[in-house]
Amino acid sequence: MLLSMILQAVAGAALGRIGAAFGAAIAAIAAAFGISKIGKAALEAGARQPEQAGHYRMTAIIVGALVEGACLFAIVVCLIAK
Repeated sequence: MLLSMILQAVAGAALGRIGAAFGAAIAAIAAAFGISKIGKAALEAGARQPEQAGHYRMTAIIVGALVEGACLFAIVVCLIAK
């Protein structure tokens, strides 16, 4: 009985660490996907209207920074939960 309780406690702690690492990985992959979509859209918009390419580039940089900040926040939360 005591052994099963100890094993359950150890397994729960290990699953918590795995879950935190998995959550951080998902946040990083989602941020990479979001930044790639932003870059693609900015390049396509700049190709359609070359005179506005600088504006699109600056907007893409700002939005990319916001996505990256949200990703870092999610990773920190996952690591604190660990």
